[in-house]
Amino acid sequence: MKNKFIAGNWKMNKTVAETRQFIRELIPLVAGVKNRVALCVPYTDLAAAVEETKGTNIAVGAQNVHWAESGAFTGEISVAMLKEIGVEYVVIGHSERRQYFGETDETVLKRTLAALGGGLKPIVCVGETLAERESGKTRDVLARQISEGLKDVSAADIGNVVIAYEPVWAIGTGKTATNDEANEAIGFIRSLLAEKYGKDAADGVYIQYGGSMNEKNAEALLSMSEIDGGLIGGASLVPQKFEAIIKAK
Repeated sequence: MKNKFIAGNWKMNKTVAETRQFIRELIPLVAGVKNRVALCVPYTDLAAAVEETKGTNIAVGAQNVHWAESGAFTGEISVAMLKEIGVEYVVIGHSERRQYFGETDETVLKRTLAALGGGLKPIVCVGETLAERESGKTRDVLARQISEGLKDVSAADIGNVVIAYEPVWAIGTGKTATNDEANEAIGFIRSLLAEKYGKDAADGVYIQYGGSMNEKNAEALLSMSEIDGGLIGGASLVPQKFEAIIKAK
């Protein structure tokens, strides 16, 4: 059984000073843990986060990346820019990017391929809305998002992809998929990967659950057979809460 992978997604929170303080508090709390840990922070915090985490077991990720190497894309950041400052992961296709900023399965694929091509590890987010779940379309939505969002990802690269199952209706709402609902959806995602890449490759891919995972429900969720970790929102903003999730067994 592989170790869990717990990544914090800070969204649009924390200044550089707050980032430094948070990481200095977190480092001794999680030193020596076996689970993988990452912090995905706003662009302005990335350099400070990389500096503060050097020599520790905490990796740093960005929250988005553009697919072009350079060009007239005001407000965007390239893979090379992230790599230069030492970023390892990047969140791609988060539901908030899909909902508010026009992200599609097509652009998810383009960003994912660019990230992989430049040596970043993408955390690709998928998940259904409440209306889609209530109308029985969860599997259809996940199948489309996996098929289109990973369409041209090679067998050689799939091991560097992390997938985060984030039911849209459970993000920032306080609602959480039941343990069985989350486990079933992630098991289905893994079956899709197995069809394309083979069972061994699918078993090696980290598939996280995101959607109001916190220090109170993390242990139960992470004990499920298919759940390999968590992409944590609000609870990742407080060192002690994030520590509890990272250490959940």
